[in-house]
Amino acid sequence: MKIIVLGAGQVGTSMAEILSREENDVTLVDIDSEKLSGLQDRIDIRTVHGAASYPSVLERAGGHDADLVLAVTNHDEVNMAACQIAHSLFHTPKKIARIRSAEYLSHREIFTDSAIPIDVIISPEHIITQHVLHLIQYPGALQVVNFSNDRVQLVSVRANENSPLIGRKLKALREDLPDIDSRVAAIYRQDRAILPNGDTVVEPGDEVFVLAAREHIHSVMSELCKVERPGRRIMLTGAGNIGLRLAERLEQLNFHVKIVEHNAKRAKQVSELLDRSVVLHGDAADEDLMTQENIDNVDAFCSLTNDDEANILSAMLAKRLGAKRTMALVNRSAYVELMEDSLVDIAISPRVATVGTLLTHVRKGDMVAVHSLRRGAAEAIEVIAHGDKDSSKVVNRSISEINLPDGAMVGAILRGEDVIIAHSDTVIESEDHAILFVIDKSKIRDIEQLFQVAVTFI
Repeated sequence: MKIIVLGAGQVGTSMAEILSREENDVTLVDIDSEKLSGLQDRIDIRTVHGAASYPSVLERAGGHDADLVLAVTNHDEVNMAACQIAHSLFHTPKKIARIRSAEYLSHREIFTDSAIPIDVIISPEHIITQHVLHLIQYPGALQVVNFSNDRVQLVSVRANENSPLIGRKLKALREDLPDIDSRVAAIYRQDRAILPNGDTVVEPGDEVFVLAAREHIHSVMSELCKVERPGRRIMLTGAGNIGLRLAERLEQLNFHVKIVEHNAKRAKQVSELLDRSVVLHGDAADEDLMTQENIDNVDAFCSLTNDDEANILSAMLAKRLGAKRTMALVNRSAYVELMEDSLVDIAISPRVATVGTLLTHVRKGDMVAVHSLRRGAAEAIEVIAHGDKDSSKVVNRSISEINLPDGAMVGAILRGEDVIIAHSDTVIESEDHAILFVIDKSKIRDIEQLFQVAVTFI
């Protein structure tokens, strides 16, 4: 596939790197020539220096025969104009754009071929809001991803010494929960990935990815870590787009929310937009303010400003002062890795979350969802199986008969309204949604080909 990526920010660079590794012809466009020069030396891509929305720049980037334009610059208007140019001048088949402004997103009717021709809109703020909301709703989870309208969930938890399953084989999970079907998709032990079987023994400190129907996920989590009811007292720092959206959603779910915002004008504006949340003008790194606002009674503290350092420090302070669980929004990849052993419970990477959503619309095969896991090292995929036994390599075959690549496993099947946890004798039928866990991303291309229908299929 020939792909033009517009914008060499964190998301654009990550997408260019991932797509180039998957044997796509990738061209990256940006106005920063020095940044492009450094990337070209590191990644197998072509680069073009220039303004992303200029017709001449898109032409130099190969717009005349591009299969996809991915517009992820930092400016909504540039992304929209670039998609318009690609559509009008080059008839590009698929156009994806990152749109941040709520003003544009609240008028989706403008994004049509007769107006602004964007096929897929990605909103980082919406993605991050949902991500943080799930972490608040599932105390103890390191990551929560949903499939098929939330009917199936994949949750990552840290196994602790007091967990019922510690020191026991995974097949004991069925003994403890005989009425619940679940699947441990992977275990990460000291950063080494393990595709487990029933005889795998869980050890303290293991990061365990478990898959189950949504109504059963709490019961399965309780076998691996201490599971508490979601606390109702939430404190947020940063009343930007993400902070405001999250507060609105938490209000709808009857959480008690406080927001700390250092900009007085923005604090006043947000206080008028929210119904029940308390909006404080101040600095979340102010120990006296945090103590005065009873930080030791807060169930979840989420630092969501645009400043990585401020987010990390305020979350660390909140944890030291007694907040039960702390999260920090962190853009820099190096910071995310450094925070693993810090006081902050969870580092949230907007880049990783956004890239996973983008990959859903870029991958071959009928992909419904792609989720990046463990800072992009692994993926969970929902893909639809089509065809019959003659035209498909997976349809009407049991899991044991499918030639899955090493490092991949089928965790569950969604068939109509039924959730089927996959076992070796489970047979995939046409139109089933298969959920796969992939620890080796170099095998993604093999999985795409596995689920593609033969050209002879009609």
